[in-house]
Order: sequence, then C-alpha cells, then structure tokens
Amino acid sequence: MKRTLLLALILFTAATAVAAVAETDNNLTSRQPLLSTAVDESDLLPPDAALSDSDGGFPSMDSMLHWAISHSDPEKLKESAQSHQKLSPSELQKRQLEIKEIMEKTKMLSDAELMKIAIKDLNNASTSLEDRYRALLELLELVEPLDNANDLNKLGGLHAVTQELKHYDSGIRATAAWVLGKASQNNPTFQQQVLELGVLSRLIAMVKSSSIEEGIKALYAVSALTRNNLANQELFYAEGGGLMLQDILRNASIDIKLRRKAVLLLTDLADYQLENVNKDEPPFFNNQDLLKSVVDLTASTDLDLQEKALVAIKSLLQLRTTKARVFRDLCALGDALNRTKELLHDLMADEDQRDYVMDVENVRIEVESIYHRKLENQ
Repeated sequence: MKRTLLLALILFTAATAVAAVAETDNNLTSRQPLLSTAVDESDLLPPDAALSDSDGGFPSMDSMLHWAISHSDPEKLKESAQSHQKLSPSELQKRQLEIKEIMEKTKMLSDAELMKIAIKDLNNASTSLEDRYRALLELLELVEPLDNANDLNKLGGLHAVTQELKHYDSGIRATAAWVLGKASQNNPTFQQQVLELGVLSRLIAMVKSSSIEEGIKALYAVSALTRNNLANQELFYAEGGGLMLQDILRNASIDIKLRRKAVLLLTDLADYQLENVNKDEPPFFNNQDLLKSVVDLTASTDLDLQEKALVAIKSLLQLRTTKARVFRDLCALGDALNRTKELLHDLMADEDQRDYVMDVENVRIEVESIYHRKLENQ
C-alpha cells in the first residue's frame, strides 16, 4: 500500500517536472513523444517487487523516479502535468510536503533507531508477550556487529535486556540470555559491561532451569561471557559455575545439547589456561570427580559428544596441575581410549559417517599420545 502511494506521488513529481519543462518549451511535447509507449497497469510494479517489499525493488529514489516516468502513459502524464500547472503555489507546496512525508517514512531506519524502538518496547510494561519476544529477536540480530553490541548499553538496552532475565515466561528469559551471549562473543567491552551488572550469577542459575531451551541459551551466554575473560572466569568459579558444569557432565539424563555445550565450555576454560601459562590454574581442574565425568563421556553413544569429550581431555591433560595418575587410576583413561577405538572401528563400516569417524579417531590417537607422555613425565 505504501509503495503504491509512493509511486503515485512520484508520478506526481514526474508530472510536475514535465510541467516545468513544458512551461519553458511548449513545443517539446508537441513534436515528439516524451516517454515510452503505454503499458498495462500490471506492469507498473517492478519485476522483483514481490522480492523486495521494503524498498520496492529499486536501488535508489532516482531510479524509482526514472522507472515511474518510463512506464507511464505519456498522454496521461501530460494531462496530469497540465492539471498541476493550475495548482496555486500553496496547493503545490502542500502536495510536495505530502511527497516528502511519505518518502521520509519509507527511508530505511538505522540500526541505532531500530535498537531504540526494540528497547522502548522492552521498557514498556504494557508490551504484549509476542511483541516483547519480537523486540528481543530484533536485538538478537542487531547486536551481532561489534559496534552495535557496544551501543546497546549506551542506548539503555543492556539494562532492558537483563531485566527480561527475570520475566515469568521461560521463552523470554531464554531469548534475553541469547541476546547477551550473542553480544558478548569476542567482545571484551560488552563482557565487562555485563560483569558490572552482576548478571553472570543469574545466568548460571538459569542453566539449571526445567526448561531445556532456557538452560541451553543461558549456558551459551555464560560461555560467551567467560571466553578469554579472566575476571568473568574468576566470578564464574566463585559463583559455583564449576559445580554446575560438573553436575551437567555426570548426569546422563540431562539433555544431550546441554551436555555438549558444557563440554565446550570446559574446553574453553582449559584452553585459556594453556594460552596464559603465567596465570595460576584454578583448583577446579584438579577436581577428580570432574575429570572422571569427562572421561566417562567417551562411552556415550552420541559421536559428537564423544568427540567433544576427547577434545576436552586433550586440553585437560596438557594442564600443569592435572595428574597423570588420576587419569590412569581413577578415570581409567587407558581403558576408555581402547573402548573408544573399538567403537570407532565398528562405525567405520558406515560409509555415510566414515570421514567423521576418522576425524574422531585422529583426535583419540592424539589424546592417547599426550596421555602416555604425561605418564612418562610424572
């Protein structure tokens, strides 16, 4: 509807332009046709109009104007031009203001303006559940660029999103956590802003939610906030994050997607220590129950979880403070690696997943090598 009105107003502009030309050279229109031959009304929409509702399929307003002129009936446009010549200056100005208003409304809003609209909806207590969810999804997309993520706090959006973590609806809470996680990805500035709001403890608690989706999105946010961020990692351990991870890893009844994310977070935390050898390793990594829980995951029937567990073990073995004898005596890592080898050998028969199985086997071989070296050195 808006595009149709806009085209009509643009045709008015075209007619006005034609009128101006006619006024300066009345012979021009009488000697030759100004425009192309008349076309059917159905041709008044651009070929790709159905694919681009927001801008009508035109790269610019100028191209839209040229298109409108070239697809108009020259006689009707001439008649329209003549009628517009009869308008008084005030009437003509009014028409021009109408065009300007419509064109302003059709301009693409900036990311900041879109964020402000979404934030306003979140701050409005009367916003419906559906609109609140929509606002969060819009922010989820908008905060992906680093600059936009950092602008979220400046616009008051960080506070608005964190308030949604307390919403009665688990879907809203999950989406709010998702937004925080997306904005925190490789973004120390945003990670620090969230840290100052004291949100990490709330997210850790949400991981234990009875809602699987809420737990997954909360753990995603926790992982993003702690990645390569020592201050957030220290807070994570202080708030019982390590125990939360351990509970997820050792409980086979917990949703598999949550367990995969938990192993990934554990690997991230261990890899941070490996990349920062000058930092003291937290006692968390020496928790024998934790280490055994990770090794036990190699017996999972889920190949993806098996692979992630092997990658985690590879990182844990390389830490200075972990003990080879704990992996040998308590975790029975040697036996676990042999069982995994047999299982992977059986899976090789399936051509559809053979390449993936071979990749997992290569990780297993690497873990076995690191394990034997650690045994020899301790």
